[in-house]
Amino acid sequence: MKETPVNKIMENTLEKMREMVDVSTIIGDPMVTGNTTLIPVSKVSYGFTSGGTDLPSKSNQELFGGGGGGGITITPVAFIVIENGKCRMMQINNYTSSADRAIAMIPELVDKVTELLKSDDSNKEEAPSQESAE
Repeated sequence: MKETPVNKIMENTLEKMREMVDVSTIIGDPMVTGNTTLIPVSKVSYGFTSGGTDLPSKSNQELFGGGGGGGITITPVAFIVIENGKCRMMQINNYTSSADRAIAMIPELVDKVTELLKSDDSNKEEAPSQESAE
């Protein structure tokens, strides 16, 4: 397949955008303060376009006109907070729907279920030892 000027423009635009956005842009580097770890979470939206045309000329020279461009929006949306072995998500924006609120509560729910299971296991272990002591 012949490399056209439009393909070159698209490849260059896409490559520059790849350089600007990577995984650490969405899930940021952890920040530790005392016994608390904060991990920023961002929403990244981007788009690009390019185009071109071959221009007619009176000479046998091939004339080309074209261009490309793109845009990126990075919006911080939440922090994952890890404190004392518990994980929760703190959203920056208000919840837009019930589904958003439910998703944000999942880490907290997992922590509570884990605590319940641990306390239930410890109660089962304590019960036989109390009976044997009598």
